[in-house]
Parts: sequence; structure tokens; C-alpha cells
Amino acid sequence: MCTLFIFQLPNDMVNFMEYHVMGSVSQVRMKPLCIPTKFECQSDRRKRTSNTTERLYINKKQRKTLVEVCINDLEERSIVTKHLELGETSSGSSVPHGKQENITQEEYKTADKLVQVHMTHKFRSKAIQTEIKLVNQMTSPFKPYLQSISTSPFKIARCSSTTNPSSSNLHHPSRKILEIEDQSDSDISYPPSVMHRESSPSTADSSELMQDDKKQEASQILKYTLLKIIKDPRSYIGVVKNCYYLIGIIEENTNISATHILMCLKKIRLNNPFRELADDFSITTTYASKIFLKNIPVLASVMRPFIVNLNKDSINNNLPMAFRHKYKYVSCIIDCLEIEIQKPSNALNQSLSWSEYKKANTIKHLVSCTPNGLVNYISPGYGGRITDTCLVESCDFMKCLQPGMCVMADRGFKHVESYLLKHGVKLVRPPSVTTGARLSKTEARVTKQIASLRIHVERVIRRLREFSMLKPHACVNHNLVKVLDDVITIACGLINLQDSLIK
Repeated sequence: MCTLFIFQLPNDMVNFMEYHVMGSVSQVRMKPLCIPTKFECQSDRRKRTSNTTERLYINKKQRKTLVEVCINDLEERSIVTKHLELGETSSGSSVPHGKQENITQEEYKTADKLVQVHMTHKFRSKAIQTEIKLVNQMTSPFKPYLQSISTSPFKIARCSSTTNPSSSNLHHPSRKILEIEDQSDSDISYPPSVMHRESSPSTADSSELMQDDKKQEASQILKYTLLKIIKDPRSYIGVVKNCYYLIGIIEENTNISATHILMCLKKIRLNNPFRELADDFSITTTYASKIFLKNIPVLASVMRPFIVNLNKDSINNNLPMAFRHKYKYVSCIIDCLEIEIQKPSNALNQSLSWSEYKKANTIKHLVSCTPNGLVNYISPGYGGRITDTCLVESCDFMKCLQPGMCVMADRGFKHVESYLLKHGVKLVRPPSVTTGARLSKTEARVTKQIASLRIHVERVIRRLREFSMLKPHACVNHNLVKVLDDVITIACGLINLQDSLIK
């Protein structure tokens, strides 16, 4: 008769959901015809319900090995226990209390196979107990008699054998040192100068050689730079070849070295960075900047006399053929040029230097040239916001004019006419164009004639633009704006030394 049977409650119990939610029910109601699936009284139930898949051979082998290890462990423990019991019975009560404690302590010095701890006796490694008979040359008081022949210009002679450590001294270096110190200076036979050379480090000689190499390299670079400038001075410094002798004259009158003069002129002509100039002239970048800022005003004062003064007689004698028919009274032609600079940090300076024509922050200069193409006036720099009329009225251009002279200009200078008439100077410009009106044939002819003559000042400006520092978009550094007036003065003096514009 079965004492216990098991149902599948989710399938056999009617009110299983209530039991599952509430935790208990008043009465368990089973479904009709439900039969238990498991009976506790069945003796072969576990065998029938167990997994019938056969285990692998390796699993069986591991299980068998583990059982054997456990059996052997139990046998060893039983043997140790028997020995301890025999020792206790043989000793009796005569065994001291301290020895009993030792015996009990030895009982715990057994290896636990479950933890798999392999206990062995401690021993020192034989590999570290060797005696190596070596001498460290870096710490030895004796210097080796070797020196690189390729890097040293000195030939070292070998010293006598008294200072050379033998093989026996390698085992007792301290004793040998004391013996050498006890000897007097007369007992040691070696040249003092040679030993001083050997004891001194070779890094000093190598550093001196490196410095000599750097100096030679710098001198070669400077030599090649000067050679390039002498070969083509106009391309590098803006001076024609037949006027190169002026560099020596400027050097004598200003006490500025020719190398510094050439560096300043090369900066104006090519606008190279100071780092590149420092490499070309074998100096530092900071020193190159200081030389430029210091010497440019001096060079400008030297080149200012090359900007010619207006003289009616000399102008008439050198008047080009195109001016002699209708415009023989023209003394000069004026125009403005603008040079872009870096954006100033001050808001007021930004506003004053902003040019609506160039759409950038610029410096504006007034340029005047004679009919044959020589620069006779260059104004100081003004902010790009200034108009052409205000620029003429603000600068001292009228000081270089004489009453009765005639000035040719573009249409942008039409408001200057009243200002010039006050000083007795006549303005020649193309006829004004009104909105929606066409020029007559006479006005169109006059406009074309003046434009063909006014082109000479455009050629002068083009020559000024050959200097990279004066290009329209040169974007001059804000630290160099203060010397920009001197730079353009030097450029005007140099282009007056070049060949004539009108041939």
C-alpha cells in the first residue's frame, strides 16, 4: 500500500490559481480521473527515472583515480595515527609536557590533498652562490688606455706597466689602490700631461668639435647667402647690380655692418620670416628682429635723399614726348596705394584702418611721381578709412609744390581741386561722369588721353609692389606697422635707382 503519492498540481488541481495567488485554500479540489505520477513506495523509481546515458571513459577514469587517491589518503592517516599512539604508550608519564606539545603540533603538519599544496624543504639556489671574478671598468680607478683616433686630434702614448693593473689585481682591487696611493710621485713613471688627457672625459673634446663644426657650417651658409645676393642683388634686395657699391658707402656712413644692411633689405624685398633670415645669416631669430627694427629708421634717413624734389627746369628738360603736346605743364602725377595689415586688437584702430575698397584693415599712402617716373613724394601712412581728399589735405604734400604747377590725378581727387586752387596749383583730371549721362566725344577723348599719361604712376606703384612687404595683401605684422613708413621710403629710394620706367 502506497503511503505517499505525488500529483502535478498545476494540471490536476482545479483551484490551483487561487492557491498560487492566495497561498492557501479552504479545500483542495482535484480534477476527476486524475492519477498520481510518482509513488514513494516504488523501490526502483530512482533507477527508472535516472539518466540512462552512458558516461565517457575519461570521466570514469577521473572518478576512479579520485576514489583511489582518497582511499590512499585515509590509509596514510591511519598509519600516522597508529605511530603516534605507540609513541604515547611507550613513553608513558615520563614524557615532559613540552614534548607533548611538540607532538601535537606535528600532527597538524600534514598536507591537505584537497587543497593540492605541495610542501617541500627550503633550499638556496646554487646559481647565485658563484663568485664572478670581474672588474667594472666604469668604477675602476684605472682608466683604459683606449681613445678614438677618428674624433681626437691627440695621439696618446702608452704608460709604463706600473699603473696597468695585472690579472692578479682583479681579485683585490682595494688592496692595489692602497699600494698605489702609498707610492710617491717619483715611483710612478708616466708623463703628467698624458695622464691628464686620459683622465679627462672625451665629451669635452667632442663638444668642442661639434661647436667647431657648427661654426664652420654657419660660416658656409652665410657665405652662400652673400654670394647669391651679390650674383643677383635686384631679386634679393631690390638694388640694381651697377649700384651695389652703395652698400659699402652706407656701411661707412652709418656704422652698420654690410651683413645687417643686406638682411634688412632682403626682409623688405622678399618679406621672409625672421626665422628664415636667422638661418640664412647665421644669427638667432630674436637678434634678427632686433636688427631690423633698429636699423630700418637709419636706412630710411640714408635713402630719403634719393627721393627727388620737384624742379620746373629739370622736369621740362626730361619731359617725355607724350606730355609735350598738350600736358607740358604737368609737374607730377598722384595716386594712393593701400597695404593690408593684421587686424588690430583695439576696436578704434580696427575702425580707422578698415578699407571699404580693399575689404580689409589697411594703411594708405599718397604717392607722387614726376612725368618721367621718378618718385618725388611719399606720404606717411594713414588708416584705410581715410578718403583721398582728406589724405591730400592732411599730409604735407603741398610743401613740395610751387605756385603755377599742375598736378594730374584720377577722378577720385575731384574734391581736391578747390584745395589746390587756394595754393595756386592746378588739377588735371578726367571729366566727371554724371549718372545716366553719356560723355561727349571731346570728354571721352580727354579721358583717354589722361588715362594714357596717368599710367606712369601705376607703373611706379607696380614697382613698389615688387617689394613683398608692400604687396596689397602682405598682411604686415602689427609689430612692424610702426616702421612701415620707413620701409616704403627705402623702397621709393631704391626704385629711383633702378632703370627708367619710360624708354
